[in-house]
Amino acid sequence: MSEDYYVVAIDRFIEWLDAARAHERIDEPTAMTLATASADGRPSARTVLLKAIDYEGFVFYTNMRSRKGQQLQANARAALTFFWAPLSRQVLVEGAVQTVSDAQADAYFATRPRLSQIGAWASQQSEPLAERVDFDAQVEAVEARFGDSPIPRPPHWTGFRVRPDMIEFWHGRDGRLHDRERYYRGQAGEWAWTLLNP
Repeated sequence: MSEDYYVVAIDRFIEWLDAARAHERIDEPTAMTLATASADGRPSARTVLLKAIDYEGFVFYTNMRSRKGQQLQANARAALTFFWAPLSRQVLVEGAVQTVSDAQADAYFATRPRLSQIGAWASQQSEPLAERVDFDAQVEAVEARFGDSPIPRPPHWTGFRVRPDMIEFWHGRDGRLHDRERYYRGQAGEWAWTLLNP
């Protein structure tokens, strides 16, 4: 029964995501706040896009040398928040993080627009930049390097999968009397479910 709770949670998330995708007032339904922490526990957060969801977890892609990439390598746990205001819905996810396979990263990278592929090579993500023209020059250099050839995935660029140990669903109600339901992995490793006070 414990794994059923996990399957129910993932299926419910996909149902809510589909509703967000269908809503005319939600421009970026896959936008999520990604919270990470450094090895010494200093937190940071930013918005990224969910690129895949299945029973293995929630996948996004980034430069491994970026601030989030470095933090995830030093402290392999993360939290995600999806907030779809027009639907009065929010989903919280917490879990361990692992990189996706090279084959999966390669396959996704090949689907990206060419300019995004160039940017992945040109950007020293999160590093100081003296002037914008310096970055523009890097973009031109990458364009010249690859010409019309296919652009391979940079070795420092990959995907991360958040493997949940907690998924919480929040549905807004009048007077802040919200509905909250939490699916979580207990200490024995089995998944459970509970209602929470708003």
